[in-house]
Amino acid sequence: MAAVAASGSGIPPNSTYVRNLEERVKIDDLKDALSEIFSEYGNVLEIVAKKNLKAKGQAFIVFDNVESAQKAIEEVNGFDLLGKPMVVDFAKTRSDATVLRESGHDELEVHKRRRLAEKERKQAQESLEAQKKLKRPANVVPIPAESGRPAKTTRGAGLKSSNAAATAVVPDEYLPPNKILFLRDLPDDVDSESLTAIFGGFEGFREVRLVPGRKGIAFVEYENEAGAISAKEATSGMPMGPSNKSIRVTYQRQ
Repeated sequence: MAAVAASGSGIPPNSTYVRNLEERVKIDDLKDALSEIFSEYGNVLEIVAKKNLKAKGQAFIVFDNVESAQKAIEEVNGFDLLGKPMVVDFAKTRSDATVLRESGHDELEVHKRRRLAEKERKQAQESLEAQKKLKRPANVVPIPAESGRPAKTTRGAGLKSSNAAATAVVPDEYLPPNKILFLRDLPDDVDSESLTAIFGGFEGFREVRLVPGRKGIAFVEYENEAGAISAKEATSGMPMGPSNKSIRVTYQRQ
């Protein structure tokens, strides 16, 4: 669901989280069925259901007030829909529709940036965990010696390639947020002033650093991750130079 962290007021969000839904039904048909059921309890602002693997069997129903969500939870939880009893509870987050309605466009953009940063952090963590599982054990397994010849180690066991390119690294798109951005594919004639004009408009901007003797790359530093996140979202893929070539903007590796 397009959602953001709920406020710390202790008031539940206006949305309900529904799971244990029939996964084989078409999304449009599922939304129609959910709308017919939940609209009995109040004004439904939005129904979010997606067909990707992680989101299958789930949906979010957004009401215009908490009372409607509470009533729906009390009366619909356990209700049989398409042969499966629904499990209904308050969502842990507020929907974009709720944020927009309650706080306006500016606040919605802030929440979207926070959501994206959290998503990137989780993706980076998942990538690191996957790499750990792929690493070979460091133990060397000896092969018994034959005919008095010295024992050999199992081919590849315990060996570490000296080739840096062979070492698994986190893909650029999964790097966790960092207050320093790494710019690539810049025009050869780019200078600090032109980059400052672009990146200096984001909150917490500190400086642009070109790399002496290296064309096409630069670093941009902010006071905190929030400013870097905003700048990365707004500038990644931006065309620059006479050829309008897209620049690459990623977080600096830790």
